Amino acid sequence: MEIYLTNTSILERIQQMQRYLGGMVSREWGAYNLQVDNDRAKGYVQYMDFDWGVTLVDFNLHFFEPVILFSGSEKYNPLYFFYCTKGSFNHKFDYETKKHRVDQFHSVISAGSSDSRHELYFEKNKVIRLNVISIVRKQFLKKRLNISEMLNEKLHEVLIDTEHEKEFAYYGPISLKMADHVQALQDVKTKGMIRNLQIEGTVYQLLSSHIKIHNSYEESRPVDISLSEAELRLVRKFAKKIAKDPSKKYSLKGIALKIGLSQTKLQEGFKFLYAKTVSEYIRHVRLEEARDLMHNSNLNISQIVYSIGFTSRSYFSKIFKKKYGISPSTFKKQISMQIDDYLNPN
Repeated sequence: MEIYLTNTSILERIQQMQRYLGGMVSREWGAYNLQVDNDRAKGYVQYMDFDWGVTLVDFNLHFFEPVILFSGSEKYNPLYFFYCTKGSFNHKFDYETKKHRVDQFHSVISAGSSDSRHELYFEKNKVIRLNVISIVRKQFLKKRLNISEMLNEKLHEVLIDTEHEKEFAYYGPISLKMADHVQALQDVKTKGMIRNLQIEGTVYQLLSSHIKIHNSYEESRPVDISLSEAELRLVRKFAKKIAKDPSKKYSLKGIALKIGLSQTKLQEGFKFLYAKTVSEYIRHVRLEEARDLMHNSNLNISQIVYSIGFTSRSYFSKIFKKKYGISPSTFKKQISMQIDDYLNPN
């Protein structure tokens, strides 16, 4: 099956997807959703536009036949940032013969010229989970809210190429940090304006991650990591366990034994994924949990300290103030005052 996407509005694009895949289109909180469940595919595609020239697309589809998706035209050829969180796909420009395989947790930054189109190849009977951020360059550059100052020379040249004269493709290394940003997008449960602001902020974080990886490549600072992709996934999986239950007593030796890595590799994995040592990561997670408990529970500070795995209130107060610039007692007091003002406005 071949799918051609050429029109500029997200409604037109999702309607084009619907013509090929079938399914039902709905709209909620500024996003268009296509739900599909038939003999061609099962899953959904979601499109969301922002007024600064950026579109967010979330593919979660199980194709029951091979699919080639063509994207791009003379009038519409944005700068794309792809990130694959499940499955794999192949990418190339239409004039190329060689396909570039993009595996799980890998990224692509690409832009076609006015004479070329993107081709994405998806396998039969495979689930693909793909996060796509596209930037319409003319619209983006008119907005004050942009990331152009972060770009290296090559990406900057691509961004300001509003006439689509240049082609560009960069196939990035594995990045599990971006997977956490994508998960944060999926975990947003709020509604209305707050939801859109949360999603917009996370999109910026994703773009920042894409750019940082490419900047390292351009500055000849390739990511030097001795862990395999499978070992990095083990580290990330255990980091998620820590985030879900920060109160447990964790040790470097215990974690290393549990996931079957040396302590050196474990530390290297945490530094690569989270820019923190194991102990720094645990402390970070516990402090965030403490902050949330102060907001959302009736526990006093001492109860919070011990419920998240700390044994010293004075130590907790010290590192909390260092991280947030305010003492726990002052923070808790301000929250209580806000609640009182809300409940007793007069």
